[in-house]
Amino acid sequence: MQERSSVGELAEQLRRELNRYSPGGKLPSSRALVERFRVSPVTVSRALAQLAAEGLVVTRPGAGAFRARPHEAPTPAGDTSWQEVALSADGTPDLVPRTVDASGVMVSLAAPPPGVLEFNGGYPHPSLQPERAMAAALARAGRRPGAWGRPPMEGLPELREWFARGIGGPVTAAEVLIAAGGQSALATALRALAPPGAPVLVESPTYPGMLALARAAGLRPVPVPVDPDGVKPRLLADAFRASGARVFVCQPLFQNPTGAVLAAHRRAEVLRIAREAGAFVIEDDFVRRLAHADCGPLPRPLAAEDPDGVVVHVGSLTKATSPSFRVSALAARGPVLERLRAIQVVDSFFVPRPLQEAALELVGSPAWPRHLRALSAELKARRDAMTAALALDLPELALPYVPSGGYHLWLRLPDGTDEAALTAAGLRAGVALTPGRPYFSAEPPAPHLRLSFAAVAGIGEVTEGVRRLKQACDEVLGLDPARRDL
Repeated sequence: MQERSSVGELAEQLRRELNRYSPGGKLPSSRALVERFRVSPVTVSRALAQLAAEGLVVTRPGAGAFRARPHEAPTPAGDTSWQEVALSADGTPDLVPRTVDASGVMVSLAAPPPGVLEFNGGYPHPSLQPERAMAAALARAGRRPGAWGRPPMEGLPELREWFARGIGGPVTAAEVLIAAGGQSALATALRALAPPGAPVLVESPTYPGMLALARAAGLRPVPVPVDPDGVKPRLLADAFRASGARVFVCQPLFQNPTGAVLAAHRRAEVLRIAREAGAFVIEDDFVRRLAHADCGPLPRPLAAEDPDGVVVHVGSLTKATSPSFRVSALAARGPVLERLRAIQVVDSFFVPRPLQEAALELVGSPAWPRHLRALSAELKARRDAMTAALALDLPELALPYVPSGGYHLWLRLPDGTDEAALTAAGLRAGVALTPGRPYFSAEPPAPHLRLSFAAVAGIGEVTEGVRRLKQACDEVLGLDPARRDL
């Protein structure tokens, strides 16, 4: 964290001093900057790279850094209004919508304003990422023979084997495809299994990114309620009969957003119901590597208990590593595998080989199990800190289930709460929140809030974020601090 801060501070200082140099003029050498500002050569290099990316500086290997010359006057903007007609003039109905609502996804991807704590983040904070191990793995991967060549379209055999072992059961490496992150794998699975206009069963509530994918593919999400034991089998069977759907998307482990784990007595029932409906189950196993330190033995993936090819499994390394480490696996049995492979090849050809090689280097290194143990302990500590702070400061917000894995809590707000008003008040108080509405494919039964404890810097920011949330709740809900103490 100190290095990242020093880079920004040095870049800002150099930015302020650029007017001292004429356009094309040479800046002090890296050695001089190291001595003057008492920072490392890496900090100087990164600060100059930041200014170069902004177009303020030009770096020339062996010669140094120079102030960039002014850009020519920009070309006047053209008239793009014709596109409104071109994009909407076709009178035929859209089986696959040409406009996509990505607002539910962008909530967890957008960086909050400076000074705002990120309780809406969908990825671990950099302090939780194995940055050194990933950098070392990438460096080693780049030196592997053939690392920059074209990989097999299905993915590197060794990486497919590693994912297959992790899934277990009857799944073999030949039934695994390497994909570019879980979102890409889910998109491929939905396109392969359901034609435009078809219904697709989804958990309610569920991940907004999956709902956006389904709607972008022209599918109709049909909600099936979940409770702390996961999806309700009786309602799942009812939904299959009523809708005629042939696909059910679920997250059996640490479901997003509830954190629920599909109970042992429901697992076989879910597979049986799908099999009798002639339907596929897309298993989004997105946070298997984010179990907390107090979590017991994890249930196996549904795919490990499925000899009949009902389950199409999606697993990913991204949540346990970095948003940019987009390596995942699609696993399926039977003829559907060829359809998945064909769609993936048409869409993206293949996952870049250096990234696949880096994944192999990372998961095969001693740093990988150490990272997972440290991540597990830190996530538990943050979860405990957030639940304790909520119980002390905001007992009015119900927390029906405390998960033993994942990176967030799902809160039930008092009836009548305006989620948008609370989210806006949170920003004014300095904390970014995720409203519950985007997690429901139909009308929500109650107002909710999802709080991430992984995207902030540490436990101190967790407790400070809850304090700011309390301030927002006092503003919107009119909570009386004196009454809370009674």
